[in-house]
Amino acid sequence: MAAPLVEEDALYQLLREDRVEEFNRQRAAGTACDLRGSDLRGLDLRRLEAAGLDLRGCYLRQADLRGVDLSTALLEGASINGAKISGAYFPKGLRADEIIMSLQHGTRMRYQCTDDCRQA
Repeated sequence: MAAPLVEEDALYQLLREDRVEEFNRQRAAGTACDLRGSDLRGLDLRRLEAAGLDLRGCYLRQADLRGVDLSTALLEGASINGAKISGAYFPKGLRADEIIMSLQHGTRMRYQCTDDCRQA
């Protein structure tokens, strides 16, 4: 696996600068965002509007995801080691054991269903 990416992308930089509300506004206005494989370790993402975000392969180690609705985000291959996930809502196709293994050991999460349930 490749090392986590620190992107030059303007929206990614907003997250790194703890400007989550501005990130949400720009996304809502139609600004494209590709966070695949990004380094999001240790970020406070509690206010993140994650609907439809592509977070495949992201490093979310020790990120604060409390209360974030990730139910329609793509999380295949993401790692959440040590993240704060109280109240987070995960995609239907991610089994609890996958989430726990990633949370406790940093494994990359794998879906246990077909592509259609990743978005359901």
